[in-house]
Amino acid sequence: MFCISPTGDAGIDYGVLKPRLEQLIFMRQIPDITESELWIVKTTLRERYGEPVEPDIADSEIRIEPSDRDLTQVPVIYWQAENCNFVIFKTGDRNYRGQFFYRLHQQYGTGIREYDDLTECIVSLLQTQADHGAQEKGDIPPKRQ
Repeated sequence: MFCISPTGDAGIDYGVLKPRLEQLIFMRQIPDITESELWIVKTTLRERYGEPVEPDIADSEIRIEPSDRDLTQVPVIYWQAENCNFVIFKTGDRNYRGQFFYRLHQQYGTGIREYDDLTECIVSLLQTQADHGAQEKGDIPPKRQ
């Protein structure tokens, strides 16, 4: 936010710039999905489904901490399989959250808030979804609360 004075001098409007600088300083910089991370996901999905599943990479805005007022843009890996949607949110350099859903009002997680290993995240997510599907069909009894 630079201002040009009538004399042609460039000045800084600190009233506008300071809040923006504070916001940028405290914003987390989440790295993009790497080729290695994408390979892990593709390989795990091929093992799970017996055929290649091509995930998409997108961005989403989430609250990193439950107490955060502002949303943070994070990269996600997204795919669909067996009438279910899956999302892995990358929330840090080696931090991931997984979620699956059938409809917007039917969202599920693994019960673990965040993983520091992508393989563990995706395997847990796929297992939780498989268990949920089996419970819905009556193949296994629901877990007790």
